[in-house]
Amino acid sequence: MTAEGIVGEYLALKEETDADVLAMQMGDFYEFFHEDAELVGRELDLKVSERSSGGEAYKMAGVPLDDLTPYLSALVERGYRVAVADQYETDDGHARRIERVVTPGTLLETSDGDARYLASVVRGGSGDEYGLAFVDVTTGKFHVTTADDGASALTELYRFAPTEVLPGPEVRNDDALLGRLRERLDATLTLHATDDFAPGRARHAVREQFGAADESVGLDSDLAVRAAGAALSYLRETGTGALASVTRLRTYRGDDHVSLDATTQRNLELTETMTGGGRSLFDTVDHTTTSAGARLLKEWLGRPRRARGELDRRQSAVAAFCEAALAREELRETLSEASDLERLASRAVSGSADAAALLRVKETLALLPELAALVDATPRLTDSPVREILDRPDREAAAELHDALEEALAEDPPSTVTQGGLIREGFDDELDDLIARHESAVEWVDTLADRESREHGISRLSVDRNKTDGYYIQVGKSEADSVPDHYEGIKTLKNAQRYVTDELREREREILRLEERRGDLEYEVFRGLRERVADHAELLQDVGRAVAELDTLASLATHAVRNDWARPDLVASGPLHVEAGRHPVVEADTEFVPNDLSLDEDRRFLVVTGPNMSGKSTYMRQAALITLLAQVGSFVPARSATVGLVDGIYTRVGALDELAQGRSTFMVEMQELSNILHSATEDSLVILDEVGRGTATYDGISIAWAATEYLHNTVGAKTLFATHYHELTGLADHLPRVANVHVAVDEGSSAASGTESRAVDESDGDVTFLRTVEEGATNRSYGVHVADLAGVPGPVVDRAAEVLDHLREEKAIEAKGGGGGSVQAVFDLGSGQFTTGTDDAPEASADGGEEPPPSLDPETEAVLADLRATDPNELTPIEALQLVGDLRGRLPDE
Repeated sequence: MTAEGIVGEYLALKEETDADVLAMQMGDFYEFFHEDAELVGRELDLKVSERSSGGEAYKMAGVPLDDLTPYLSALVERGYRVAVADQYETDDGHARRIERVVTPGTLLETSDGDARYLASVVRGGSGDEYGLAFVDVTTGKFHVTTADDGASALTELYRFAPTEVLPGPEVRNDDALLGRLRERLDATLTLHATDDFAPGRARHAVREQFGAADESVGLDSDLAVRAAGAALSYLRETGTGALASVTRLRTYRGDDHVSLDATTQRNLELTETMTGGGRSLFDTVDHTTTSAGARLLKEWLGRPRRARGELDRRQSAVAAFCEAALAREELRETLSEASDLERLASRAVSGSADAAALLRVKETLALLPELAALVDATPRLTDSPVREILDRPDREAAAELHDALEEALAEDPPSTVTQGGLIREGFDDELDDLIARHESAVEWVDTLADRESREHGISRLSVDRNKTDGYYIQVGKSEADSVPDHYEGIKTLKNAQRYVTDELREREREILRLEERRGDLEYEVFRGLRERVADHAELLQDVGRAVAELDTLASLATHAVRNDWARPDLVASGPLHVEAGRHPVVEADTEFVPNDLSLDEDRRFLVVTGPNMSGKSTYMRQAALITLLAQVGSFVPARSATVGLVDGIYTRVGALDELAQGRSTFMVEMQELSNILHSATEDSLVILDEVGRGTATYDGISIAWAATEYLHNTVGAKTLFATHYHELTGLADHLPRVANVHVAVDEGSSAASGTESRAVDESDGDVTFLRTVEEGATNRSYGVHVADLAGVPGPVVDRAAEVLDHLREEKAIEAKGGGGGSVQAVFDLGSGQFTTGTDDAPEASADGGEEPPPSLDPETEAVLADLRATDPNELTPIEALQLVGDLRGRLPDE
């Protein structure tokens, strides 16, 4: 085919797909043309060449056939959809057709061990209920659920963090939900065929995949069926071969797990930090040795359980690993040799597994007897759920598959399946015969030079092979006259002559026939072996999950032992008692001051006060994380703990990232507070940090007060509420289940510490944050001291302390002008009004009255006008400080 025809074929194939890029096979390469070539050149740093045909120029770039996978992965991980057109034989030569479209949610080969979910989400006609399906094609996991509202649907989507989302027809018109999806998820939104979301077609897709009615696989909701069916149809349409690994559909209910909305998952920094730096909870507690274990640990942290039985089982396994230290370390060392069987199973069923992948399957299956022997030799593990985990997979079937792979696979197979050398000698008689005949023919050629040299007395004679000449005999020119007559010359070189004989030609043809037949037969045998592994996909998934669970539990035990964590007592509901609790992440980086926490039926709401930077937020977050870890099945950072199981953890902490998205701090704060007040129940844990600070002081106090009453009186959730509004501490005298705690400080003598004492020092001394939480409310905020610690210039700190003294004594505050104190603006606390004047006493007029004040310059008049127009009741404390600074800066120097 001409270059013009090839480019035309490429463009025609590109018209058939809505993929962003097309990779078209041409012999031993995959080629990209035109805009696609420029795109891959830019994204993948490939060389782009320019060709011309028929007077028209075009650009092209290519990658070798066996090297497509890493380039494909790189493109898809950047969010591109890539169509792959493979070459096939026709009567007229070669043609191509699109065999698969690889998307972010259907990529089988990934660069890390993280889960890679494709999500499908549909909404009911009334808009009150959603159906969601999540499928990880790399492992075959398939989860389906329903959600009662948009917030719950977002929670599940954020929990699974899909790389690609298929929004159903109703969801596509839900601007609010789509907006939140774009903000919260780093996912590609793909518009899949509307018909595939229809109930009838979706139900057919489910039955076709699982060979049973949807009810028999646990789907009792039309919305769940629609979401599941659309996801399955999409996988079938993209042709990635992933469907064969989806052998089980798991339905779950939202109430199986602790509700963690998107805001809470972000605020608690479970798997990633809010700033992108530092360490998440996962980073801190992860001691897994396998990628599957790390993936499962992330899943557990994002989906804490509510089932007491399952949590007790996990805790018992962690406890056994804690006590059997030597066995635990031996087990972790053994597990470190395990490969990711769930992903290898998916590659086998998709037909993309090479010999090295099957070798890793064999090596991992060989670890099962070692793990079982280790557990059997350790009574503490034998009598724990660890034994049950190892007994889940069919170990006899696993041993049979291992033996089959051991018998078939070569010890060191090549990197490509078409290279030969994949199959061990003795596995297939026909293949062994072909190999023997091929080796005999090659040996004849390898020894030909010695035989010919001896027979014809030619010392400079060699036999070699290249693509142009095939096999040939080469003789030095000085001995060319000695060659026998049956040598046929084929090429003359500068210092040698090349020849061929009829017998050598025949041997070459024989070798080529044997090589081709050997390659075909060996690949055929290998494919049969790979299909046998694919037939055991469920077995491999079972073994892979067992390995992952053992790794995760051993990891939790490792962290517990190294950091002196305690096994919490789990109770059905109610109390949260923590003795000497710590923050699991903060304690890893600094010497931590432990604190107690007590919440029960008579003490459900703690108002937490204390200085900024003293540890209020850390104290509240550690309460949430201790509860979460307990419901993961982990030990917790405390001397002891009793944890009443919760149905949800809700937090309102900060909204820094929302400002860039166009919503004010206060609006975000109120939206998150609204979600908590609507979602939390008496079995929930609520963490509120400075609610109301984003608006004027009186408004903020009012909202915080009303929210406290509502949570106490109506919701009844266990709540920790940090605030600077000291008025709220009085609620403990009126609401029976509200109590005050505060973070203590030490107001020591500055002389004793040897530091310079300024007006910032409270009670004429330096302030030291003790980080200990004590009963009762704090009597001041120490904000001026925090300003000093933060490096605010001395004059500003001193002036702030002076203003603070006036406020405490309920004196009027004079706003000092910029002209050496000649102009004043006085704020009267009693009236709440500003008045203006000068430092000098007014002079008497000629008629005995007072002279009017002198006229002011326009700049000062403008400042005073703005000051008079300001209502201090509408300012937050920080806004008041900013206003004073701004007005002072606008006053003229003289």
